[in-house]
Amino acid sequence: MENTLPALKYDSNGLIPVVVQDAKTNQVLMFAYANEDAVFLTVSTGFAHYFSRSRKKLWKKGEESGHLQKISEILVDCDCDTLLYKVEQTGCACHEGYRSCFFRNIKGETVLPLIKAPEEIYKSK
Repeated sequence: MENTLPALKYDSNGLIPVVVQDAKTNQVLMFAYANEDAVFLTVSTGFAHYFSRSRKKLWKKGEESGHLQKISEILVDCDCDTLLYKVEQTGCACHEGYRSCFFRNIKGETVLPLIKAPEEIYKSK
């Protein structure tokens, strides 16, 4: 990865949307937000970092669950206001235990298999 970043456009809260995609299958795994620190950590460590709007803090994907996202490529959209992380996903991307956070269709039906029950993902270590 290069050390120079394009001039990214963060929103009024200092955040930029991040779409996360499996690097091999192109399956969309999740959507999150990053602030400038999270983007810097992602680029410098090679692992996905985000900013939690609800917890108001930085977090490394998989820091509690072990379900890490190793960065394969980072793409920036034409307006420089959205990022696409192509990742090698370990385990589940979804905190509910599915490969992708997009595991339900519009009718609410589950369309992906459960990989691991949430209580197993986050049990005390």
